[in-house]
Amino acid sequence: MSRTVEIAAPLAGVVRGLEAVPDAVFSERLLGDGLAIDPVEGRLCAPCAAQVVAVQPSGHAVTLALAPGVDLLIHIGLDTVRLDGRGFTPRVAPGDRVAAGDPLIDFDLDAIVTEARAAITPLILVGDGATIAARAAPGPIARGAPLLTVLLAEAEAEVADAPAGAAKTERKPEAAATRLLRIDLPHGIHARPAARLGAAARGYRATVSLAKDDRTAPVASPTALLALGIRQGDAVRLSATGEEAEAAVAALAALIATGLGEETAPAPAPAPAPAPAFTSAAANAPPGALAGIAAAPGLAIGEIRQLRAAAPEPAPHGAGIAEEEAAFAAARATLAARLADVTGPARGIAEAHAALLDDPALIEATRDGIARGASAGRAWREALRPQAEALRALDDKRLAERADDLLDLERQMLRLLAGDAAPAPVLPPETLLVAEDLLPSDLLALDRAALAGLCVARGGPTSHVAILAAAMGLPMLVALGEAVLALPEGGCALLDAGAGLLHPDPAPDRLAAARAAIAAAAARRAEALARAGTLCHSADGVRIEIFANLGHRDEAAPAVARGAEGCGLLRTEFLFLERAAAPDEAEQSAEYQAIADALGERPLIVRLLDIGGDKPAPYLPIAPEENPALGLRGIRVGLARPALLDTQLRAILAVRPAGRCHIMVPMVAGLEELRAVRARVAALAAEAGLAAPFRLGIMVETPAAAMLADRFAAEADFLSIGTNDLTQYALAMDRGNAAVAGGVDGLHPAVLRLIAETCRGGARHGRWTGVCGGLASDPLAVPILLGLGVTELSAAPAMVPDIKALVTRLTLADCRAHAEAALACATAAEVRALAARFAEEMPA
Repeated sequence: MSRTVEIAAPLAGVVRGLEAVPDAVFSERLLGDGLAIDPVEGRLCAPCAAQVVAVQPSGHAVTLALAPGVDLLIHIGLDTVRLDGRGFTPRVAPGDRVAAGDPLIDFDLDAIVTEARAAITPLILVGDGATIAARAAPGPIARGAPLLTVLLAEAEAEVADAPAGAAKTERKPEAAATRLLRIDLPHGIHARPAARLGAAARGYRATVSLAKDDRTAPVASPTALLALGIRQGDAVRLSATGEEAEAAVAALAALIATGLGEETAPAPAPAPAPAPAFTSAAANAPPGALAGIAAAPGLAIGEIRQLRAAAPEPAPHGAGIAEEEAAFAAARATLAARLADVTGPARGIAEAHAALLDDPALIEATRDGIARGASAGRAWREALRPQAEALRALDDKRLAERADDLLDLERQMLRLLAGDAAPAPVLPPETLLVAEDLLPSDLLALDRAALAGLCVARGGPTSHVAILAAAMGLPMLVALGEAVLALPEGGCALLDAGAGLLHPDPAPDRLAAARAAIAAAAARRAEALARAGTLCHSADGVRIEIFANLGHRDEAAPAVARGAEGCGLLRTEFLFLERAAAPDEAEQSAEYQAIADALGERPLIVRLLDIGGDKPAPYLPIAPEENPALGLRGIRVGLARPALLDTQLRAILAVRPAGRCHIMVPMVAGLEELRAVRARVAALAAEAGLAAPFRLGIMVETPAAAMLADRFAAEADFLSIGTNDLTQYALAMDRGNAAVAGGVDGLHPAVLRLIAETCRGGARHGRWTGVCGGLASDPLAVPILLGLGVTELSAAPAMVPDIKALVTRLTLADCRAHAEAALACATAAEVRALAARFAEEMPA
């Protein structure tokens, strides 16, 4: 005896056979038999009366129980798990009963078509005791039209409350073999890895199960595995009983470890030691001093104040769905308004936070939590924390910074929901603020006038708060370790960020010397500001241009006020990051024009989009790379996506007057890249009817570009050295890795020799060579750079007056002799010691 179940089309589209699905898991029927639909609408509905067994965490797939042991898996699109939930809104949860036609999942079909491998949606019958008696012919089909007739054995005729395929808590037999594993698959156990595990398990005379927390599922049942909801980073227990239990566990564990054909992600790096192992400051630290990594330069004396900021603890339960929804909406609106009002150096960070605040996935997850009875604060925290923890676990400093942004947003929202009950701490004058970690909102809430410097136990030199500190002129050390948190409140300390050291309770002679140095620096800075508006010449009359690096239109006018003679590096990625889609030509052109207008007639060098590597954009999916720093980044991205490059070039060419902007190509390694960009500039200028000359230069960030500088200079209009990337590539040290960050020093003799070669190559063809990387803002490095042949320095805006004042005290003859001595050194430490002696002997 048997009965039939009629399966209707869950969405409108075009019916295809499984053999048309470009994925072996489906086309080879590893999960089971069925059909596929190419959808033409963005809502998936129940194809029959059923019980929901599982909804994948990313919302791209749902499993329905048709009868005990017989499930229907519906998988929207291919590789859609990579979207991490973007564009998917589940309307049901595991355990729900649905009738035919009830909505299951809403999805953004346009996003799937543009971002996923395919939109084709397989419907797979999974389990024993069921066969397909009839199926719709290939071709167009309306939602609700007959699709499949499934024949069920009589013993399986009724749907049970707890389907056999569903994960459930049960007493497990004693395992003959067990192994604990960590899942490193970027998207956890989804349909493809579940199918491969099931196929592998069926090859052994053993019963194999996988357990997460207190739930266990048979590996032979892919739908049961999906119901476990295993994500990246989850700890699981693989067990087996039977004749080949040990062999089965060993084989499946190896299969999981090698990635199941998916891209695996490395295990999270262990937390850095209190003092990174590769930090010269730690090795040379005097007794009693704490060593860290400089995040913002400077010298400061002050009184220790410990900041232990904490967000209010949200109530676990809400006062009602309507009340909590209203509170959440009001808090979001208030925070959005505050972020929109931020100006100055923090504006870019505020825009990043605003983009996250508008993230539909976070909003939807919070509303779902409220619907389940949680308070708005608890639901917001539960939506953000898993995302932040997942980002923290990734070996990618840019993504780790996004985790800080999420935690900052969590804290700001919780304070608003609590009525802003926690006032900012009142600090005494000349405070050295100590914190375990520091978020941008923490710093912005404090009285800047009371702060002398910042000391952070954790953190990194590339974090948003480090960028803010540098812009505010606050010396800052990070990665000082737990010892800094034990320093007593009110004690005196000396912060020497240049040396990477914090001296608690400094000796009187050290304190006196530091006070004298701070006073002298303040006097020099006042004088430098007074003279900042004049063009810069060395002491012997050689013209040296001092420009500013800019990242936003708000920075241009203040940079000019500090004496910047132009912009040597406009980081255009500020327009492209932290948003859902790339800016169009009109938006880009308006921003570039505003910056050009603020600079007046001063030069504006616009760097083409430098994205990829440590600067990902969600709308520009780049396949996972084993070493992103050596992969698709910089101009390689633009050349791989010509439409993106052309849009930016058109926006730059549209700035008036024509020829106003110089164009700089990032991450160049070969002449063919420069030639390709020059060809596009020429073509687009001709298309727009522009005859003005457009200067095109390159950033020298790779050793290849430095060693071929003479060849590049024959075709480029200028060369500008990005010392940050050039240093990490020359030394093979990731500047974002705290374990080696202390060794990433641009004054390493190897880097200096590459700079010297670049200057020689540029001079051979009469091209100027500048520096727009971190060394341009380092007073110890500037005399060496000038001695090597650099004639343009583009520094952080806050450092422009100091760099201009320094150059006016230098003669090129002295700088050349100093540079020759630096090239003869063996280590960066020797160069810095030489540079320190040179600075001490310079005329006042």
